[in-house]
Amino acid sequence: MKKVFAILAIAGVMVACNNSGEKKAGEVKDTASKMMNNVSDTASKMMDKAVDTMAKKMEEAKPKM
Repeated sequence: MKKVFAILAIAGVMVACNNSGEKKAGEVKDTASKMMNNVSDTASKMMDKAVDTMAKKMEEAKPKM
């Protein structure tokens, strides 16, 4: 999963840099930074959801006495 996010981040940076013909370097850096933050937030949300799902499954799997 980490590889997928790394590839998406690299692709995002490449797209941001490709459209920078008239942009200044600072604007490109800000755009890339925002994209990386979005990817990071998405990854964080996915991990939180996975942890919540796993916790629910563990509760269901506990033997009932």
